[in-house]
Amino acid sequence: MSNQEEQLSALNDIRKMMDRSSRFISLSGLSGVFAGITALGGAFLAHRELDNYSNNRYGYGISLDLDDLEFSLIKIGLSVLVIALVGGLLLTLRQSRKKSLPLWDKTAKNLLINLAIPLISGGLFIIALLLVHPGTYGLIAPSCLLFYGLALINASKYTYSDIRFLGICEIALGLVAMFNIGYGLHFWTIGFGILHIFYGLIMYFKYERAK
Repeated sequence: MSNQEEQLSALNDIRKMMDRSSRFISLSGLSGVFAGITALGGAFLAHRELDNYSNNRYGYGISLDLDDLEFSLIKIGLSVLVIALVGGLLLTLRQSRKKSLPLWDKTAKNLLINLAIPLISGGLFIIALLLVHPGTYGLIAPSCLLFYGLALINASKYTYSDIRFLGICEIALGLVAMFNIGYGLHFWTIGFGILHIFYGLIMYFKYERAK
């Protein structure tokens, strides 16, 4: 090996070390796929609840009033969130062990903080819509997409840059949904279901399978 090749190899090793210290690279693409599949399942259940409510309004089908519908949708949403988080954590833990990297360090902390700020803000905004501004339910799905996209962009500097593009897609989808009130579940399904699966597969084949 020539002196120039040795220098390039050393520079490459230094770059990898800096990359590991500044970015959370244990994030698993399969966790995105899992979250997307979970979201699709939740969307299916939510669609069924909405159908039951519509049928009840026209005098047939399962009896379901508005309060029951709200409770069912909230229960479905929380279940999807918990299942997706637990599955994502387990898959990311598996990835960190595979790469012999710590799951929790300064970079992971910064990632979580930057992700949480827009998410918590969005969660409080949506709670305000539910409790203080009845009749604005059509804004919930677009708001979820917009705040989630902002959270991804805010956290992307601490992990793979692909997350930033996912965040941009989520924001764009949320803005389109704002002009198509009444189709929130469809946009929610695309944003949290299909886009998660798509980007999860990209990350898997780009960063995991080839390693």
